[in-house]
Amino acid sequence: MSALWAVIRRDLLLAMRRKSEVLTALFFFAIVSSLFPLGIGPEPDMLRKIAPGVLWVGALLAAMLSLNRLFAADHQDGTLEQMALSPTPLALLVSSKVLAHWLVSGLPLVLLAPVLGLQFDLSPRSLAVLMISLLLGTPLLSLIGAIGAALTLGIRGGGVLLSLLVLPLYVPALIFGAGAVEADISGLGAGGHLSLLAALTVLAGFFAPWAATAALRIALE
Repeated sequence: MSALWAVIRRDLLLAMRRKSEVLTALFFFAIVSSLFPLGIGPEPDMLRKIAPGVLWVGALLAAMLSLNRLFAADHQDGTLEQMALSPTPLALLVSSKVLAHWLVSGLPLVLLAPVLGLQFDLSPRSLAVLMISLLLGTPLLSLIGAIGAALTLGIRGGGVLLSLLVLPLYVPALIFGAGAVEADISGLGAGGHLSLLAALTVLAGFFAPWAATAALRIALE
């Protein structure tokens, strides 16, 4: 466990030294989400209707901005090779890096989303459902993104390829995350969507580190 916490602490410290990368994702999320109310107009019914999709797409794209740097720096300075040779299983170290990535790029989006949701005239209950859906869904984005980042590690132009790989895999998270808020707004209840989203996150939490580990070992060879 000490090795896992050391990896998390190291990645968080490095992220705090590069605050511009964290702030860039937050500003991107805020700007993208704010453009739609300005462009569509102040009609409350229309804003409430588009709010779940707009906020979730904005969060999804913002979370993708830092994916290509998930393993790249460690690969360049040799840290990744040391992790692969350490007695601690590489899959656990990868899980620690994914958790640190979520704490830096996913959790701030969850906390910012209710503030941006006020622009769309969402009720307090709908804002709470939005936060819960993002809290369940953003770890899924980081886990899937880790697989894509590992597969494209060291490839020239890997950023574009990474987007092409992970965007189709993000579709279920987008559907169930935005669907939970839409169901709550329409009075149908968000429990089913949130349960499916949580199930996807649990499955990804089990399988994604192993898949990313296999891709990293191939990249290191």
